[in-house]
Amino acid sequence: MDLTAVETMREARSRADLALAPGEAFLAGGTWLYSEAQPDVTGLVDLSSLGWDELERTAAGDLRIGAMTAVAALEAYGRTEPFPASALLWQCADSLLASFKVRSAATVGGNIAKGYAAGSMIALAATLDGEAVVWRADGSDAWVPVAELPTGNGSSALGRGDVLREVAIPAACLAARTAHRRIALAEHGRSGALVTGRRDADGACVVVITAATLTPVVLRYGDVPTADVVAADALAAPGYYADPLGSKDWRRQVSAVLAAEVVEELR
Repeated sequence: MDLTAVETMREARSRADLALAPGEAFLAGGTWLYSEAQPDVTGLVDLSSLGWDELERTAAGDLRIGAMTAVAALEAYGRTEPFPASALLWQCADSLLASFKVRSAATVGGNIAKGYAAGSMIALAATLDGEAVVWRADGSDAWVPVAELPTGNGSSALGRGDVLREVAIPAACLAARTAHRRIALAEHGRSGALVTGRRDADGACVVVITAATLTPVVLRYGDVPTADVVAADALAAPGYYADPLGSKDWRRQVSAVLAAEVVEELR
């Protein structure tokens, strides 16, 4: 869709360039920004000139994912790297059910920053205890667990002028076993429930529910729970919602079923 109100566009080349003027908005991949009318946006600040497409392991073994990394690049990385949790990278990328063209433009940071319930990059980072490095508009920096960034379906804790710089995944989580389940009412529809899980080397287990709930539900256990226990916890979780792609009760019930499948796989 054309953004008919836009009159200016500038490239950001330093942190100082990220200060937004009235009417300006950040442009990352643009897949959401250009998907609907933006009558209040009169200027764009292009983030692509900053780079920020890192996909690299640190000396400690952590994974740095630059905010401007394309979802398609993360998917390819997950299919080629040999660490135990690598499959979850491409599985969550594939859960977007977008065309290759869209996944090649859409960014990891943009998917997280928008805070949508079905944002599968949120599911990925929440499952692997990812932390977002946020450059605040006031010049400060913050490390925020990605699971805590969404505040609703399409809203986040990022304030105006805040920028998600990168996501860091701990090495220990990359070495964990993972599992992934997804369901939608339509074969090629938006996720109605996305349930992901992780089992660490010490046996600790994490199960994450997204898409079915307004914000991520993170269930933590000292050991892999039984299917009955995790299903009960999923049924009792808050935040299930209804829209044309699924009723609240349907989302709750299928999340419980998928959570049980996830822990059985992790067991």
